[in-house]
Amino acid sequence: MRLLNVDTVEEARQKMISAMECHEPETIEKELLDAKGATLAEDICAGENVPFFRRSTVDGYAVKAADTQGAGESIPVFLNIAGEVEMGKGCDQTVTSGTCVYVPTGGMIPEGADGVVMVEYCELFSDSQAAIYQSVPVGANIVEAGDDMKEGEIVLKRGTKLTPQSIGVLAALGITRVRVYHPWRISIISTGDELVAPKEKPGPGQVRDINTYGIYAMSRQLGFEVSGYAVLKDERSLLFKTAEKAMENSDIVVVSGGSSQGKKDETNSVIDELASEGAFTHGLALKPGKPTILGYDKPSKTLLVGLPGHPAAAMLVFKLLVGWLWRTRTGGKEPYPWTAEISTNLPAAPGKLTCQLVHLERMEDGRLLACPVFGRSGLISTLSRADGYVLIEENKEGLKKGEQVSVFEI
Repeated sequence: MRLLNVDTVEEARQKMISAMECHEPETIEKELLDAKGATLAEDICAGENVPFFRRSTVDGYAVKAADTQGAGESIPVFLNIAGEVEMGKGCDQTVTSGTCVYVPTGGMIPEGADGVVMVEYCELFSDSQAAIYQSVPVGANIVEAGDDMKEGEIVLKRGTKLTPQSIGVLAALGITRVRVYHPWRISIISTGDELVAPKEKPGPGQVRDINTYGIYAMSRQLGFEVSGYAVLKDERSLLFKTAEKAMENSDIVVVSGGSSQGKKDETNSVIDELASEGAFTHGLALKPGKPTILGYDKPSKTLLVGLPGHPAAAMLVFKLLVGWLWRTRTGGKEPYPWTAEISTNLPAAPGKLTCQLVHLERMEDGRLLACPVFGRSGLISTLSRADGYVLIEENKEGLKKGEQVSVFEI
C-alpha cells in the first residue's frame, strides 16, 4: 500500500459528508428520565412562560416600592399588613399604598406590589402593622412571569446533548418525552498477531489490547452504541469476513491496526473491496495519524474507518473524524476550547496538521499554560497525562513560546 496522495483532515471530513449525504441519522422518542446523554433532534420552544406568575425570590413583605423610600435602620416606614400568601396557592390580596402582604420564597406576588422587602429588614410592630427598615427599588426580589423562559422562545437547540440541567429545563416546560437522535451503531475490530487480552500476561513480542477498550470508551463518551467488537490475528480473510458481518448491523465499522505499509497490513485492501466505490481516503496529512483509511458502502449504509494501530493516534483520529462527523450531522456545537499560552517553542511537522497533546497549568497571575506532553503515538500514557490537544496548521513551522493557542478536550 502507498500512502502518497494523502488527504488533509478537512478534505477527509468533506469526503465523509459527501459519501454519507443520504445517510440521515434516525430519530426516536425517549422518556425524559431516560434521555440523559442523548442528542436533541429538534429545537425545543417554550410553550408557556416560566414562571407563568410573578414570584418572590425571598421571604419578605410585598410592597409598593414608593412606600419604602426614605426607610432606614433608624427611621422605619410603617405599613399595614393586608394578608399573607400561602405557598402553592393563588393570591387574592391586593397591595395598595400604605399596605403590605407577607410572601414566602417562591410565593405568588399579589396584585399592586412592585417590590419585596426581605424579612430580615422587617419587624412586626403589631399583629396588623410592620416596620420596614429598608428602601427597595421597583422590581426588587421579584421574578416576573417569563423571566426564566418566555413563551415561543427557543430554549434548547437541535444538537444539544441532554445534561441534567437541560432535562430540568424540559421538566419545567412540562415536556416528558423528547425526540432525539438514535445513536449510530459502531463495531470495533482490532488487529494484530501481537495482541492479547488485558487479563492475560503478555509473552515475548506481545502487548495487551488497548485500542478495543479505548475506542469502545470513546464511542460511548461521544454517544454511540457499540454493537460489537473483536480482536483478530493479521489474516486478511478473517478481517474481511468479520468486517463484512459487522456491516450488517452497524453504521460504522472501525478497524484499528493493519493500515500502514507492513507486510501484513491489509486494512486498506479490505476496505477498498468492501466499500461500494472503494476507499476514498488513503492516508491523512496529520501527525500522528497518517495511516488512516476511509470508505463507504452505500448498499449497507456503512462507513468503514481504518485507524492507526498506535493507541494515541487511533483515539485522536477517531475523535477528529468520527466524533466530528456525528456532531456535524446532528447539529451539535463545536467544542469550546480553553485559551492558553504555549510553554515552550514547539516545531510542527512540515506539510501536515500537527496534533500536539498538552497538559494545562494555572499560573499565579491567572494565565493558563499549555505544556506539551511528549511521547510516541504508541504510548497510551501520553493520552492519560494530557488535558487536551492543540492543532498546528499545515502551513506553520511551529509555535513560539508564549503564543496563544486553543486547547481542545480529548
